[in-house]
Amino acid sequence: MQVAVILRREALDNRWQPERWVLEAVVPDLGEFGTAPRCLDRSDAVERWLTPGMPVALFRDQAEGYYLNVSSAQPCWFVMWRMGEEGSPDAGRAVPHTVSLSYNEAGRWLDGGETVENVPLDSATLGWLQTYVADNYRPEPKRRARPESFKAPDARSRY
Repeated sequence: MQVAVILRREALDNRWQPERWVLEAVVPDLGEFGTAPRCLDRSDAVERWLTPGMPVALFRDQAEGYYLNVSSAQPCWFVMWRMGEEGSPDAGRAVPHTVSLSYNEAGRWLDGGETVENVPLDSATLGWLQTYVADNYRPEPKRRARPESFKAPDARSRY
């Protein structure tokens, strides 16, 4: 599936940080938004950018991450974004790079120091994701640890 991401710049009354970028929405993209990012509206206080054509794919090895997302109190979209680099057409604005539904993948991005935000998942996508999880997620069976006293002395863990 493809989605469009809307990021919003908000002006702040702060001399150290004059603005901040916030993820506003993730919406289905059926081709009606075109292919290029565009400014939806702009004022001194707020600027909103839509980035269309962001792919979202599901992978079997991420089934646990999807399960963690749908079983959470608030299932959501995860969007990893970066500020546009100086000299590029995107300079000075937030640019979405990846969209995911996997809780684990978002955690890896955060561990890597990336900016990751989330917005609530719409009911249609939630139903689709729940069906995928039901068909593809099988939890690892819990294995009972063998007590140390039943192991050979050289196989016991040392503290």
